[in-house]
Amino acid sequence: MFKDSSLFFPRLSLLATPTSAQPSTNPTKPKKKHPGKAIIAGGISGGIEICITYPTEYVKTQLQLAARHSSTGVPPRYSGIADCVKKTVKERGILGLYRGLSPLLYMSIPKAAVRFAAFEQLKNLMQNDQGTLSRPRTLLAGLGAGTAEAILAVTPMETIKVKFIHDQTIRDVPHYRGFFHGVYCILKEEGFFGVYKGLFPTILKQGSNQMIRFFVYGEIGKLMKRGQQRDLSTPEILLAGGVAGAASVFGNTPIDVVKTRMQGLDAHKYTSSWHCVKETWKQEGAMAFYKGTIPRLGRVCIDVAIVFALYEHIGRLLDRFWKTD
Repeated sequence: MFKDSSLFFPRLSLLATPTSAQPSTNPTKPKKKHPGKAIIAGGISGGIEICITYPTEYVKTQLQLAARHSSTGVPPRYSGIADCVKKTVKERGILGLYRGLSPLLYMSIPKAAVRFAAFEQLKNLMQNDQGTLSRPRTLLAGLGAGTAEAILAVTPMETIKVKFIHDQTIRDVPHYRGFFHGVYCILKEEGFFGVYKGLFPTILKQGSNQMIRFFVYGEIGKLMKRGQQRDLSTPEILLAGGVAGAASVFGNTPIDVVKTRMQGLDAHKYTSSWHCVKETWKQEGAMAFYKGTIPRLGRVCIDVAIVFALYEHIGRLLDRFWKTD
């Protein structure tokens, strides 16, 4: 149906690395992805995705915040995933699983937009004459995209989200009455930098996330294509995205745990990210750094698969109706 796969599957063509360099038969330079298309496609994809997957993010954050305090002997509030879901629905109804969605929804659009725009721009700068990236440059472009979204969107978004969820966890009547009231309270009590706590571990998390995801997605896509010049089907895109998401979870869950604790309402207990690592290890052991892995694994695999598929399909529509060549 579509003859030019580089237009309709830009990320796959960006990420895949050819096994052998073939001489170009086209004397013109490879087409570059317009950053405006990446911003629009990424933003819409991010907004739809978070509405689908947020309950698993809520459970993951609750389990990470329900740390065992060995000095006082107080056990975690939840014994596991099912217990967390059961208690939340019983106390607050099904919509309780969506507590804290508003800040994530408001920020998911710019988050995804920044990520894809940064990656496409870095790709445009680093691609070779055939329009492809080498493996090292794919890793570097992914790292740069993750760092950009961490600084411009993810850190303030995640800090607000964690404080909203933690506020519900420790109080019978939440202090924050809504998104804007919560942001106002945080800024009033902690200043502008109150929403930038945990910046360093967030950069580590997002940088490694996108570095792993873009690389694995491209390599899986290349294996599926088996050297053929064809477009991946939607099921293939979903599978490649899911595998990429799983790889990123196992690669950086410890960073995610530290980031979450540094952004919670108990962040004052830690003087730095390294201090958080030492105290967590001392009080709870090594396995504490993998708390919330299962719910995060489920969310991220679905998340990445959905975002890749949405981004590719929205990109196709934009390429049909928005000519930038």
